[in-house]
Amino acid sequence: MSDTLSPAELKMAQMLVEALNLEDIAAEEIAPEAPLFGLDEDSLGLDSIDALEIAQSIAQHYGVQLRADDENNKAIFRTLRSLTAHVVAETGAG
Repeated sequence: MSDTLSPAELKMAQMLVEALNLEDIAAEEIAPEAPLFGLDEDSLGLDSIDALEIAQSIAQHYGVQLRADDENNKAIFRTLRSLTAHVVAETGAG
């Protein structure tokens, strides 16, 4: 897999930076395969409150509902790439 952000991933990264007020990181600096959650040094270090903010922002921007009780959430929210792929699959957008 490439470390280069696709146009859809860059758009998603920009939305994350905006929605979560990530002042210390630019959208272009988010590695597509880095974990979004957790305490690893490679991770963005997001938490469950951030997940709610992300889900709300995705609903507003893309019209995709991410449900808290979805058994696939761990896989969906694993990385920027997995989150983007899920939203693209749901919307058919690229």
